[in-house]
Amino acid sequence: MLFLGKRSTTGQGIGLSQLPAMQDSELSWGEVSYRPSGEVTPETEVEITTGRRGCGNPQCASSWTAPWRSRKRPIFEGQWGCGGRCVLEMVRTSMRRESSDGILDAPTQHRHRVPLGLLMHSQGWLTHPQLQKALEIQKERGGRIGEILVAECGVDSDLITRGLGMQWSRPVLSAGGFSPRLMALVAPRPFLAQSGLLPLRVAGSSILYVGFEDRLDASSVLALERMSGLKVESGVVKTGEYEEAKAALLENAAVDLKEEILGDVDAVAARVTAVLEQKQPVASKLVRFHRHYWLRLWLEAKAGGGQGVLPVHAEDVFDYVFTAGRLA
Repeated sequence: MLFLGKRSTTGQGIGLSQLPAMQDSELSWGEVSYRPSGEVTPETEVEITTGRRGCGNPQCASSWTAPWRSRKRPIFEGQWGCGGRCVLEMVRTSMRRESSDGILDAPTQHRHRVPLGLLMHSQGWLTHPQLQKALEIQKERGGRIGEILVAECGVDSDLITRGLGMQWSRPVLSAGGFSPRLMALVAPRPFLAQSGLLPLRVAGSSILYVGFEDRLDASSVLALERMSGLKVESGVVKTGEYEEAKAALLENAAVDLKEEILGDVDAVAARVTAVLEQKQPVASKLVRFHRHYWLRLWLEAKAGGGQGVLPVHAEDVFDYVFTAGRLA
């Protein structure tokens, strides 16, 4: 005979920091080191409970739950859901949070920024005839003004990068310390392709540096910061270094990804709930960028899920990217 077990809100947990530490020589950069997922700090641990825990849905009215439902899974953004309806409400709450920030709605606006050519001319980095020539070529053939200035006007590419940094009020970053194997696991390929964001390195286990070639996307930076739990610092990378690093990254394995297009945000919420109920992750997180929702799942503790933790391998980590046809 089956008995219903009364839910308790207390329980003891073990953090990912208690798991065996992983070693990788590629994780060092300069005088700072990237802390692998097995060495996360107390502030960024994800609790994986061994006892009984309460439902993460604040609207949950039930004080009972079926004894056969694990209280360790599914975990969504650090909380356990006692049933499908509660998990759905937790997902909807997360989606409302993601929709409340207008910066996530559209690519970064740049129409009010000083044009690169004028900025460089004001700095004395190119002459008026060079600027006029570049603008005429751009009007006739199209293309980016920086590339035209380098190819047709003999302007040093380093000056173009410095100009872009000034235009976006961001530092110029190098690809030094870049590990393509690890950075390929940071975010899904569609996320990187649409935003132009290139993960570069993690410094001091707390700051993720990302680079852009010519235009920054604030939405992707914010989404990555929310997903990783790390402080994300962005900057401009010289075109040659950017392209070389991006090519190396694409040669390495990424986290397994499934993409789906759905009608609206309600359909996305229902689908995310279904995935959580089916996969039963020990950790998961949902963030939005533009018209897309990125769901990352950690199916086992050894995969190193949780805030402030990036995967060190693709095993037992899964990504979903849902595109909503209509946003709320």
